[in-house]
Amino acid sequence: MPLDEALSRVVIDFSGRPGLEYHAQYPRARIGDFDVDLLREFFQGFVNHAPATLHIDSLRGVNAHHIAETIFKAFGRALRMAAEGDSRMQGQVPSTKGSL
Repeated sequence: MPLDEALSRVVIDFSGRPGLEYHAQYPRARIGDFDVDLLREFFQGFVNHAPATLHIDSLRGVNAHHIAETIFKAFGRALRMAAEGDSRMQGQVPSTKGSL
């Protein structure tokens, strides 16, 4: 998912097992008053309670706000794709386990 100079990739699987690979570096520790460390904490909480496997990679970017925004945009798209029904799968949710 691009935004100006930033580019991120997010992949999710509702596997029934919590797992997070979070690879993002920010050029500064805060976006306004927001601590960027809380971004990883949010996604850790998500995978723990989903339970899901989530891979997040910030591929490039120099603006911390743009990096964070591309991650959330990519997360939204990946979440929709992971939970959306696939007519070729006869109503099953696409997952390595085949169910939520």
